[in-house]
Amino acid sequence: MRPDVYFAYATAALWVVALTLYGIRLALRGVFHSERVSKIGGTALVGRGIMDATYWAIDPVVRGLAAMGVTPNGLTWSALVLGLGAGVALAFGWFGLATLLATLSTIGDVLDGQVARLTQSGSPQGELLDAAIDRYTEFAFLGGLVIYLRDSWWQLCLALGAMLASYMVSYASAKAEAMQVTPPRGLMRRHERAMYLIIGVGLTSLVGLRFVAHELPYVTCTLVALAAVAVIGNVSAVSRFVRIGRALG
Repeated sequence: MRPDVYFAYATAALWVVALTLYGIRLALRGVFHSERVSKIGGTALVGRGIMDATYWAIDPVVRGLAAMGVTPNGLTWSALVLGLGAGVALAFGWFGLATLLATLSTIGDVLDGQVARLTQSGSPQGELLDAAIDRYTEFAFLGGLVIYLRDSWWQLCLALGAMLASYMVSYASAKAEAMQVTPPRGLMRRHERAMYLIIGVGLTSLVGLRFVAHELPYVTCTLVALAAVAVIGNVSAVSRFVRIGRALG
Protein backbone atom coordinates (compact mmCIF):
# COMPACT_ATOMS: atom_id res chain seq x y z
CA MET A 1 0.00 0.00 0.00
CA ARG A 2 1.33 3.43 -0.94
CA PRO A 3 1.72 5.75 2.10
CA ASP A 4 -0.06 8.45 0.13
CA VAL A 5 -3.31 6.49 0.35
CA TYR A 6 -3.68 7.33 4.04
CA PHE A 7 -4.52 10.92 3.11
CA ALA A 8 -7.39 9.61 0.99
CA TYR A 9 -8.56 7.45 3.89
CA ALA A 10 -8.47 10.51 6.16
CA THR A 11 -10.61 12.45 3.69
CA ALA A 12 -13.09 9.60 3.39
CA ALA A 13 -13.27 9.32 7.18
CA LEU A 14 -14.00 13.05 7.41
CA TRP A 15 -17.02 12.71 5.13
CA VAL A 16 -18.22 9.50 6.77
CA VAL A 17 -18.24 11.20 10.18
CA ALA A 18 -20.00 14.29 8.79
CA LEU A 19 -22.68 12.26 7.01
CA THR A 20 -23.18 9.99 10.03
CA LEU A 21 -23.75 12.99 12.28
CA TYR A 22 -26.15 14.47 9.74
CA GLY A 23 -28.00 11.14 9.61
CA ILE A 24 -28.46 11.33 13.38
CA ARG A 25 -29.68 14.90 12.97
CA LEU A 26 -32.20 13.74 10.36
CA ALA A 27 -33.52 11.06 12.68
CA LEU A 28 -33.89 13.44 15.62
CA ARG A 29 -34.93 16.74 14.07
CA GLY A 30 -35.64 16.18 10.40
CA VAL A 31 -34.16 17.78 7.30
CA PHE A 32 -31.91 20.84 7.62
CA HIS A 33 -32.62 23.56 5.06
CA SER A 34 -29.77 25.95 4.30
CA GLU A 35 -30.68 29.46 3.16
CA ARG A 36 -27.64 29.43 0.88
CA VAL A 37 -28.71 26.20 -0.78
CA SER A 38 -32.24 27.55 -1.19
CA LYS A 39 -30.73 30.43 -3.14
CA ILE A 40 -28.37 28.53 -5.44
CA GLY A 41 -30.36 25.29 -5.63
CA GLY A 42 -29.30 21.73 -6.25
CA THR A 43 -28.94 19.98 -9.59
CA ALA A 44 -29.16 16.51 -11.06
CA LEU A 45 -25.43 16.07 -10.42
CA VAL A 46 -25.35 17.31 -6.83
CA GLY A 47 -28.69 17.06 -5.08
CA ARG A 48 -29.94 19.54 -2.53
CA GLY A 49 -29.75 16.92 0.22
CA ILE A 50 -25.98 16.61 -0.12
CA MET A 51 -25.57 20.37 -0.19
CA ASP A 52 -27.80 20.89 2.87
CA ALA A 53 -25.82 18.22 4.73
CA THR A 54 -22.54 19.95 3.86
CA TYR A 55 -23.71 23.36 5.05
CA TRP A 56 -25.09 21.82 8.23
CA ALA A 57 -21.78 20.07 8.93
CA ILE A 58 -19.68 23.21 8.52
CA ASP A 59 -22.03 25.52 10.45
CA PRO A 60 -20.30 24.94 13.83
CA VAL A 61 -16.95 25.61 12.14
CA VAL A 62 -18.31 28.83 10.65
CA ARG A 63 -19.49 30.04 14.05
CA GLY A 64 -16.23 29.06 15.70
CA LEU A 65 -14.12 30.88 13.11
CA ALA A 66 -16.31 33.96 13.39
CA ALA A 67 -15.96 33.92 17.19
CA MET A 68 -12.17 33.74 16.84
CA GLY A 69 -12.14 36.74 14.54
CA VAL A 70 -10.96 34.86 11.45
CA THR A 71 -11.66 37.01 8.40
CA PRO A 72 -13.30 35.82 5.19
CA ASN A 73 -10.31 37.02 3.18
CA GLY A 74 -7.99 35.01 5.41
CA LEU A 75 -10.01 31.90 4.63
CA THR A 76 -9.96 32.73 0.93
CA TRP A 77 -6.16 32.99 0.90
CA SER A 78 -5.93 29.74 2.86
CA ALA A 79 -8.08 28.05 0.22
CA LEU A 80 -5.65 29.29 -2.43
CA VAL A 81 -2.61 27.86 -0.64
CA LEU A 82 -4.34 24.51 -0.16
CA GLY A 83 -5.55 24.49 -3.76
CA LEU A 84 -2.09 25.21 -5.12
CA GLY A 85 -0.73 22.44 -2.91
CA ALA A 86 -3.29 20.04 -4.37
CA GLY A 87 -2.14 20.94 -7.87
CA VAL A 88 1.50 20.29 -7.01
CA ALA A 89 0.57 16.98 -5.38
CA LEU A 90 -1.29 15.87 -8.50
CA ALA A 91 1.63 16.80 -10.74
CA PHE A 92 3.81 14.42 -8.71
CA GLY A 93 1.17 11.68 -8.58
CA TRP A 94 0.34 12.05 -4.89
CA PHE A 95 -3.37 11.55 -5.39
CA GLY A 96 -4.21 10.86 -1.76
CA LEU A 97 -2.59 14.06 -0.54
CA ALA A 98 -4.22 15.98 -3.39
CA THR A 99 -7.61 14.63 -2.33
CA LEU A 100 -7.19 15.92 1.22
CA LEU A 101 -5.78 19.31 0.19
CA ALA A 102 -8.42 19.87 -2.50
CA THR A 103 -11.19 18.92 -0.07
CA LEU A 104 -9.91 21.37 2.54
CA SER A 105 -9.52 24.05 -0.13
CA THR A 106 -13.10 23.53 -1.29
CA ILE A 107 -14.37 23.66 2.28
CA GLY A 108 -12.39 26.87 2.78
CA ASP A 109 -14.08 28.32 -0.28
CA VAL A 110 -17.45 27.64 1.33
CA LEU A 111 -16.38 28.86 4.76
CA ASP A 112 -15.26 32.30 3.59
CA GLY A 113 -18.68 33.16 2.22
CA GLN A 114 -20.50 31.77 5.23
CA VAL A 115 -18.29 33.66 7.68
CA ALA A 116 -18.79 36.84 5.65
CA ARG A 117 -22.58 36.44 5.83
CA LEU A 118 -22.58 35.61 9.53
CA THR A 119 -20.37 38.55 10.48
CA GLN A 120 -21.86 40.86 7.83
CA SER A 121 -18.34 41.62 6.65
CA GLY A 122 -18.82 40.84 2.98
CA SER A 123 -17.67 43.37 0.40
CA PRO A 124 -17.42 43.69 -3.39
CA GLN A 125 -13.63 43.45 -3.05
CA GLY A 126 -14.00 40.21 -1.10
CA GLU A 127 -16.31 38.76 -3.75
CA LEU A 128 -13.82 39.71 -6.44
CA LEU A 129 -10.95 38.09 -4.53
CA ASP A 130 -12.99 34.95 -3.97
CA ALA A 131 -13.93 34.67 -7.65
CA ALA A 132 -10.34 35.17 -8.78
CA ILE A 133 -8.94 32.61 -6.35
CA ASP A 134 -11.60 30.11 -7.39
CA ARG A 135 -10.19 30.29 -10.92
CA TYR A 136 -6.59 29.89 -9.74
CA THR A 137 -7.32 26.90 -7.51
CA GLU A 138 -9.30 25.13 -10.22
CA PHE A 139 -6.54 25.81 -12.74
CA ALA A 140 -3.96 24.45 -10.28
CA PHE A 141 -5.95 21.22 -9.81
CA LEU A 142 -6.51 20.60 -13.50
CA GLY A 143 -3.04 21.87 -14.38
CA GLY A 144 -1.53 19.31 -12.02
CA LEU A 145 -3.46 16.58 -13.81
CA VAL A 146 -2.34 17.92 -17.19
CA ILE A 147 1.29 17.60 -16.08
CA TYR A 148 0.79 14.12 -14.63
CA LEU A 149 -1.07 12.82 -17.70
CA ARG A 150 1.20 14.45 -20.29
CA ASP A 151 2.68 11.15 -21.53
CA SER A 152 -0.67 9.89 -22.86
CA TRP A 153 -2.23 12.04 -25.57
CA TRP A 154 -5.81 10.86 -24.99
CA GLN A 155 -5.59 11.20 -21.21
CA LEU A 156 -4.09 14.65 -21.69
CA CYS A 157 -6.99 15.56 -23.99
CA LEU A 158 -9.49 14.59 -21.28
CA ALA A 159 -7.74 16.85 -18.77
CA LEU A 160 -7.62 19.73 -21.26
CA GLY A 161 -11.27 19.16 -22.15
CA ALA A 162 -12.23 19.39 -18.48
CA MET A 163 -10.16 22.54 -18.13
CA LEU A 164 -11.91 24.08 -21.14
CA ALA A 165 -15.31 23.16 -19.72
CA SER A 166 -14.53 24.72 -16.35
CA TYR A 167 -13.65 28.05 -17.89
CA MET A 168 -16.41 28.13 -20.50
CA VAL A 169 -19.13 27.43 -17.93
CA SER A 170 -17.78 30.18 -15.68
CA TYR A 171 -17.32 32.54 -18.63
CA ALA A 172 -20.90 31.99 -19.81
CA SER A 173 -22.25 33.08 -16.42
CA ALA A 174 -19.88 36.06 -16.24
CA LYS A 175 -20.78 37.14 -19.78
CA ALA A 176 -24.49 36.95 -19.00
CA GLU A 177 -24.06 39.19 -15.98
CA ALA A 178 -21.96 41.65 -17.99
CA MET A 179 -24.69 41.84 -20.63
CA GLN A 180 -27.35 42.26 -17.93
CA VAL A 181 -28.96 38.90 -18.64
CA THR A 182 -29.95 36.51 -15.87
CA PRO A 183 -27.25 33.81 -15.91
CA PRO A 184 -28.86 30.60 -17.18
CA ARG A 185 -28.78 27.61 -14.88
CA GLY A 186 -27.07 24.46 -15.99
CA LEU A 187 -24.93 21.51 -15.00
CA MET A 188 -21.28 21.35 -13.95
CA ARG A 189 -21.11 24.46 -11.84
CA ARG A 190 -17.91 24.86 -9.87
CA HIS A 191 -18.98 22.92 -6.78
CA GLU A 192 -20.19 20.07 -8.99
CA ARG A 193 -16.91 19.94 -10.90
CA ALA A 194 -14.97 20.03 -7.65
CA MET A 195 -16.95 17.19 -6.12
CA TYR A 196 -16.64 14.84 -9.08
CA LEU A 197 -12.97 15.55 -9.67
CA ILE A 198 -12.06 15.14 -6.00
CA ILE A 199 -14.00 11.86 -5.83
CA GLY A 200 -12.24 10.64 -8.98
CA VAL A 201 -8.81 11.51 -7.63
CA GLY A 202 -9.61 10.04 -4.23
CA LEU A 203 -10.80 6.76 -5.71
CA THR A 204 -7.65 6.63 -7.82
CA SER A 205 -5.57 6.68 -4.65
CA LEU A 206 -7.77 4.09 -2.95
CA VAL A 207 -8.39 1.55 -5.72
CA GLY A 208 -6.11 2.55 -8.60
CA LEU A 209 -3.81 -0.45 -8.17
CA ARG A 210 -6.75 -2.79 -8.66
CA PHE A 211 -7.26 -1.35 -12.14
CA VAL A 212 -3.57 -1.89 -12.88
CA ALA A 213 -4.01 -5.56 -11.97
CA HIS A 214 -6.62 -5.77 -14.75
CA GLU A 215 -4.36 -3.96 -17.24
CA LEU A 216 -6.27 -0.70 -16.98
CA PRO A 217 -4.74 2.71 -16.21
CA TYR A 218 -4.01 3.45 -12.56
CA VAL A 219 -5.88 6.73 -13.04
CA THR A 220 -9.05 5.16 -14.46
CA CYS A 221 -11.32 6.75 -11.84
CA THR A 222 -9.75 10.15 -12.45
CA LEU A 223 -10.18 9.73 -16.20
CA VAL A 224 -13.88 8.92 -15.76
CA ALA A 225 -14.32 12.08 -13.68
CA LEU A 226 -12.42 14.16 -16.24
CA ALA A 227 -14.53 12.75 -19.07
CA ALA A 228 -17.74 13.57 -17.21
CA VAL A 229 -16.63 17.14 -16.55
CA ALA A 230 -15.35 17.59 -20.10
CA VAL A 231 -18.45 16.28 -21.86
CA ILE A 232 -21.22 17.50 -19.56
CA GLY A 233 -19.43 20.78 -18.86
CA ASN A 234 -18.87 21.74 -22.48
CA VAL A 235 -22.41 20.75 -23.47
CA SER A 236 -23.69 22.84 -20.56
CA ALA A 237 -21.53 25.80 -21.63
CA VAL A 238 -22.84 25.69 -25.22
CA SER A 239 -26.40 25.43 -23.91
CA ARG A 240 -25.83 28.47 -21.70
CA PHE A 241 -24.50 30.54 -24.59
CA VAL A 242 -27.49 29.57 -26.75
CA ARG A 243 -29.91 30.66 -24.04
CA ILE A 244 -28.02 33.90 -23.48
CA GLY A 245 -28.22 34.62 -27.20
CA ARG A 246 -31.96 34.03 -27.20
CA ALA A 247 -32.40 36.28 -24.18
CA LEU A 248 -30.59 39.05 -26.02
CA GLY A 249 -33.07 38.71 -28.86
